[in-house]
Amino acid sequence: MPTPISGESKPIIVLDTNIVLDWLVFEDGGMPELMTAIAHQQVQIVSNAECRDELIRVLNYPIFKLGIEAQQLALAQYDAFVKITPERASLLGIVPRCRDRDDQKFVQLAAHASAVALISKDHAVLGLKRSMKERFGCDVLGASHTAEWLIENIKL
Repeated sequence: MPTPISGESKPIIVLDTNIVLDWLVFEDGGMPELMTAIAHQQVQIVSNAECRDELIRVLNYPIFKLGIEAQQLALAQYDAFVKITPERASLLGIVPRCRDRDDQKFVQLAAHASAVALISKDHAVLGLKRSMKERFGCDVLGASHTAEWLIENIKL
């Protein structure tokens, strides 16, 4: 299990499950800058128990045809790079509501962790771009905008 955050100085980023799958399972060539930033520890990826549990469930989906060893390897890689945020009081009423209730956990996590970016492919999450920026200073990015954002903000 990953260790909790303690005084991180690196930019904090939240990845939704589909982005994590691209990173760890599919090694998606569309986001080499993100993979580089993670590998060189230029950003701190954060998660929580609920998001990690979802990843475990999704890795087991038959459609991905991942054997137990592949699932365990992906989870071990995730745990090696991800810090778990401590649970905090609810920000209900402050955090924007995501139309997709299954993705609300990523929005909540980004707000709780003071993330500078939330990277997602989900249109419901991407629709919160303006309100997350205004309320929490958190950029909500689609995969196609991640490279540009990293180059500009992380100075890759």
